Amino acid sequence: MSVAETYAAPPVSEAALTADGEQCQLPIRKGTLGPDVIDITSLYSKTNHFTFDPGFTSTASCESKITFIDGDEGVLLYRGYPIDELAETGKFLESAYLLLNGELPTQDQFDDFSTRIAYHTMVHEQMSQFYKGFRRDAHPMAVMVGVVGALSAFYHDSTDIRDPEQREMASIRMIAKMPTIAAMAHKYSIGQPFVYPQNHLDYSANFLNMCFAVPCEPYKVDPVLSRAMDRIFILHADHEQNASTSTVRLAGSSGANPFACISAGIACLWGPAHGGANEAALTMLQQIGTVERIPEFIARAKDKNDPFRLMGFGHRVYKNYDPRAKIMQKTCHEVLEAVGHGDDPTLKVALELEHIALNDDYFIEKKLYPNIDFYSGITLRALGFPTEMFTVLFAIARTVGWIAQWKEMIEDPYQRIGRPRQLYTGAKQRSYVPISERV
Repeated sequence: MSVAETYAAPPVSEAALTADGEQCQLPIRKGTLGPDVIDITSLYSKTNHFTFDPGFTSTASCESKITFIDGDEGVLLYRGYPIDELAETGKFLESAYLLLNGELPTQDQFDDFSTRIAYHTMVHEQMSQFYKGFRRDAHPMAVMVGVVGALSAFYHDSTDIRDPEQREMASIRMIAKMPTIAAMAHKYSIGQPFVYPQNHLDYSANFLNMCFAVPCEPYKVDPVLSRAMDRIFILHADHEQNASTSTVRLAGSSGANPFACISAGIACLWGPAHGGANEAALTMLQQIGTVERIPEFIARAKDKNDPFRLMGFGHRVYKNYDPRAKIMQKTCHEVLEAVGHGDDPTLKVALELEHIALNDDYFIEKKLYPNIDFYSGITLRALGFPTEMFTVLFAIARTVGWIAQWKEMIEDPYQRIGRPRQLYTGAKQRSYVPISERV
């Protein structure tokens, strides 16, 4: 059976649950990796009870073949391939093809896919007028939510989710146009003219050119920086059923067009607890300010009575080392060597803090290793991006994962509109009292 074929996880055993003295049997299903799941789809009909799981952290909301995470062991797989192998030796569009189609491309498949992406990098010229409606100091993520959502007003021929060809076209268009839209948001915020895509460049080099080239002088993309950008995109392409991916799936379950679904994902990613983590890590480094002040903040981080927390260390999912951080660490140092961090105090603080965290017994014991957000924040700053663009870059990469997850959901024969239940603790039914009689 290929990874692209439908696979309905069969029951391997049953779990007994007793509710109000009555026992019911619930099937236990087994995936190819990870813990087994108790199938509770019949729980309400059998017991008249729901489950209570705030944040859905103990609930499998779907069946998926795309990404697997083992937080205890520090494992992240795209379609079975370890993230470090893909990022170390592969290209972003290879990983994009893999996530979308289930297998790594042959050379011919990769060339065809890359050509199709390149053909759709431009956006409709009328869309450039949208940017003029925003204030120059608007957050780029606010711009992204609006512009990406508006794509459905321009590309009517790829909004019918029932048509496989239209779904494919929408997928290609979003992967191709997202860097262009993001670069335009950056250029608009700094008052520079938009730079059109150059399709002789690869995906990441093209994006950097659109962000940093100007019409008045030649600009050549440094291959070290382009490779770093490509790795950042690979490392952020998908991360299982996180908040923004679940948002895309939930929006898509209603039958919303794919552009609207991705716009919803961008809005969710904007939250500081999700996509804004690398920006928060850099803000913390700026708060520390100088290398001399690091011991003060280390002491605060170790003090249980101090609310201060070091951002960019440890991870909610990865209880061991974040597998993406190792590649990101290497990439970070390559970029710093290429551009030279000079007298930048923030980067000096980051390097010293990294050294302490990797050698201090407290950090080692607590497994508070620098995570991908710590290194990506430093790297993006060194590449020349302002902090408000960090989450935008995250959105470019994650678009591929969102689309893969959206397509999988649409093609799932068991897919239903999302409708979480609740534990209601409000007032019981009561009668309306006219305003003149209320006290």
